[in-house]
Amino acid sequence: MGGGLFHRKISREDDAPVYTANEGAVSDGSLQYVVERGGNTSEVAYQEASGAPVESDSPLGYSVGAITIIFLNLSKMIGTGIYSTPSTILRYTGSIGAAMFYWTTGFFISLSSMGVYLEYASYFPSRSGSEVAYLEQAYPRPKYFFPVIFAVQSVILSFSSSNAIVLAQYLFAINGAEPGGWELKGVAVAGYTVAVLLLAFHTKYSYWLSNGIGMVKLLTLLFISITGLVVLGGHTRVTDPGTNFSQPFKGKITPYGATTALYRIIFSYAGYENSFNVTNEIKNPIKTIKKNGFIALLLVTVLYILANVAYFAAVPRAELEKAEQIAASLFFQHVFGSSGAVKGLNLLIALSAFGNLLAVLIGQSRQIRECGRQGVLPYPRFWASTRPFGTPLGPYFVKWVLTVIMIIAPPAGDAFNFIVDLQVYPASIFNLTLAFGLILIRRRRKRLGLPRPTFKVWDPVLAFNVLVNLYLIVMPWYPPPGGKGNVSFWYGTYIVTGIAILLVCGIYYVGWIYVLPKARGYRIRQGVITLDSGAKTHKLFKIPIAELEAWDATHDALGQNSNDTASSNQDVQVGEKFAEKA
Repeated sequence: MGGGLFHRKISREDDAPVYTANEGAVSDGSLQYVVERGGNTSEVAYQEASGAPVESDSPLGYSVGAITIIFLNLSKMIGTGIYSTPSTILRYTGSIGAAMFYWTTGFFISLSSMGVYLEYASYFPSRSGSEVAYLEQAYPRPKYFFPVIFAVQSVILSFSSSNAIVLAQYLFAINGAEPGGWELKGVAVAGYTVAVLLLAFHTKYSYWLSNGIGMVKLLTLLFISITGLVVLGGHTRVTDPGTNFSQPFKGKITPYGATTALYRIIFSYAGYENSFNVTNEIKNPIKTIKKNGFIALLLVTVLYILANVAYFAAVPRAELEKAEQIAASLFFQHVFGSSGAVKGLNLLIALSAFGNLLAVLIGQSRQIRECGRQGVLPYPRFWASTRPFGTPLGPYFVKWVLTVIMIIAPPAGDAFNFIVDLQVYPASIFNLTLAFGLILIRRRRKRLGLPRPTFKVWDPVLAFNVLVNLYLIVMPWYPPPGGKGNVSFWYGTYIVTGIAILLVCGIYYVGWIYVLPKARGYRIRQGVITLDSGAKTHKLFKIPIAELEAWDATHDALGQNSNDTASSNQDVQVGEKFAEKA
């Protein structure tokens, strides 16, 4: 990437077939690959027809450039993780040296995953939503299975309550106050509500706002890093700053501690993939994301390591290990005392947490919108519409509702740890399926003679990514010492909850796609809807068996009326007429 760390350039063989958009669909048994092109690139996409249609003119515009990619990723990565998790990672790794090793390892894990995403994006350069589109295309059969599973769990887990809680903690730390449980939750809800409102009214300005706060976040972490070096030089009120580094590997790490620490690292680096959520809003996306996404990841990694050096230099190890989610606040107190400067620095970290909420909202709103465009969620118009402000209001609203619920519902003391683990576990399962799915896509495209991708991740890097995600899936079952984890209830609750959510999604899929159609005498067929804003979405219709032959005869693989492919709304009218009979 950038320097070819895990990427080999692909050259087209002279005898390789070249397809153009007017060649229609390419068949592979029951799979139908349609040729589509977006307005953001000259690359042609060959995607299985059951996937959401490509929007040739993005209704969200093309406002994402190099700077926005850097800060979109950076703002999601530099959120609450580096300010809240270092103490937890130190506690579970058992030593300063092991903790620093983990923070470095996070870079290589993220880099391998970014390579997987980039190869997917090179196949589907005009599809936003990252995993939504990639899983849909990697596993097109059983039809709609992965779209349903990922869509339902994405909506259920599309909350940012952990970050909102840390935002509230730092806001209280500004005044040196100790909030009660409901006070903390109230401020967290208020902070998240403000974030949603700031993004709801204009897409381009929302990126400007995210970039502006991202710059503040970058400067804040840079300030901490430089201050840490000054502390090491012995030029502050901290006495003997090298004490924690005298025996860097003194301590013991357990299997449970190793896994929990890695989960916190994954949480802290989450965001390297954020720009893939807005791919269809980026001109020349592969080249642009490859360069600027790597810059963001490398920059964040260096600052993460320097920030940890700063914490370890200024804060006694015993005190740091006992801290919960305010490691940076302890750093400020030891370096600057209890002066007004500490309050100002806490304000900067609170602003950093707020910027993270914005970056996550932007990325996940596109993911949820893409889930809706697949047609597998009820009311596809609600999810796909960008009216009246040119923004995805439906996904923003759903995220706000679920985040508020998840802020209020869990016990305050356990909310952060449980929610972090709950979100990482299903993500690890999907990341593993993504890595395997890349192998399946390569084989299918080779069999069909489709053009090779402009980016291909090295096989050893892909294998490393598979092993990491296997570890993240298997090892959480290993019990902690004494059977007590990082929450007051059973340590494996988040594992069972994550798996239960996926099972519920699977039951929903079987019932909706197979059981109900068979019982009520209809079959599921997709049609294409074009909204007034130019947005396109699939809608799944219930077609009575008696009318099935007529529907199939007049619709192509994508779901458009084959007699008039330009009239997608006419398709909808026909589909709705059939659906009324179901």
